[in-house]
Amino acid sequence: MRVEVWSDVVCPWCYVGKRRLERALGSFEHAGDVEVVWRSFQLDPAFPKGVHRPTYEALMEKTGGSAAQVRAMTEQVKAVAAEEGLVYDFESSSMVNTFDAHRLAHLAEAHGLGAAMHERLMRAQLVEGATLADPETLVRLGEEVGVPAGEARRVLAGDEYTTEVEEDISQARELGVSGVPFFVLDRAYGLSGAQPLETFLSALRQAQNASA
Repeated sequence: MRVEVWSDVVCPWCYVGKRRLERALGSFEHAGDVEVVWRSFQLDPAFPKGVHRPTYEALMEKTGGSAAQVRAMTEQVKAVAAEEGLVYDFESSSMVNTFDAHRLAHLAEAHGLGAAMHERLMRAQLVEGATLADPETLVRLGEEVGVPAGEARRVLAGDEYTTEVEEDISQARELGVSGVPFFVLDRAYGLSGAQPLETFLSALRQAQNASA
């Protein structure tokens, strides 16, 4: 079975969804037969490249909410994330354009490190407050999971893997994906959002039975 996951590395619900999927797979009888493929998606493709803006400030601008409203909203997300063992740090994080981070993830995938890279980027953004608009930060994160630094630097300085990122986003549109995380099982079953573990487990079993 193939499980494709469209997500953005700055998306707090995507990291929660990732953890819940992982827990569901831990209870799934045929987990050894499941291939998880990470697909690129941008929540805010219009955000300027190379720019980083404090997350609270960017959210206030995007939602039109007050500082208190934005903090209340993020506190709710932090509480849910904490249940999955994730300690989010919105105070230190920055909003960025994630296109280059997704290109790096595709480079990592070419080395068989796509899942590890996706995890590392999400943790860097949401837990560690790293600035993913900085090419050298991306190079460092790639190197930490095994992507050669020189190769990452070359890719980030050019436009390699642009087509791959755009194809992922195009496929999402064709499937009707308007928000992430979005999970597609064998291109037959779709799940939107960070669903409860039981929902993931039920969907995995349903897809398994359909293919049996």
